[in-house]
Amino acid sequence: MSSGMSIQRQRYLGRRKRYGAAVTITQLLLLVLSLALWELLTDIGVIDSFIMSSPSRVAATIFRLLADGSLFLHIGVTLLETVLGFVIGVVIGAIIAVVLWWLPFVGRVLDPYLVVLNALPKIALGPILIVWTGAGMKSIVVMAVLVSFVVTAVTVLNGFMTVDPDMLFLMRTLKASRFQTFVRVVLPASIPDMVAALKISVGMSWVGVIVGEYLVSKAGLGYLIVYGGQVFKLDLVMTGVVILCILAGLMYFGVAAIERRVVGELTHGR
Repeated sequence: MSSGMSIQRQRYLGRRKRYGAAVTITQLLLLVLSLALWELLTDIGVIDSFIMSSPSRVAATIFRLLADGSLFLHIGVTLLETVLGFVIGVVIGAIIAVVLWWLPFVGRVLDPYLVVLNALPKIALGPILIVWTGAGMKSIVVMAVLVSFVVTAVTVLNGFMTVDPDMLFLMRTLKASRFQTFVRVVLPASIPDMVAALKISVGMSWVGVIVGEYLVSKAGLGYLIVYGGQVFKLDLVMTGVVILCILAGLMYFGVAAIERRVVGELTHGR
């Protein structure tokens, strides 16, 4: 057989492909039906279009923002802040996870502090961050980092701690160093958990950025939402929310694509 795969394998892959296509089509249909229902309910007066807006009014607002050139400015500012917060938060969280795994005593000591820091409402630190870093993009990025890095650290560390004990015992039997154990066993086995941490951190970074923009910003989607609420332009508020959903979804699907590729390579590698 030219493909080198058995008939059963080909049928299995075909079923998986059809299943994935069915999921994607259903998701798109659900989105279209939700938008259509939203528009219908506002047209017949069940939903007050002044408060909840409507898809047609959101589209009109987007075109108006495009016409005056402000849409891409707000999107660009929020995207830059989110990407910076996401990358910095992931790097810091991963480093903390490695340190806590490498030094078990330190990990045991700091574990309750991580839990408390994760549970702390970060918005309570907003005024302090503004005083420390100034009323600008820096404070917003710091807020995103604070929201995301603890979740990353906890998720990645949990992946490190759940590695097969038999594999660790084998490495100790072979007199492997802690570095060799980490690189050859712990890190490869934890890749799915690390990718899952990325997926969680995407959402947390968006939360941190929008909270930061609520507190202090002169541009961005969070600023657009706050400004729309202050002047009772609720179409502007809903437009900001819709754009946020689209951008967050695209970023999430990007990370999910990375996850599928990584998992696929691990599966084929085995």
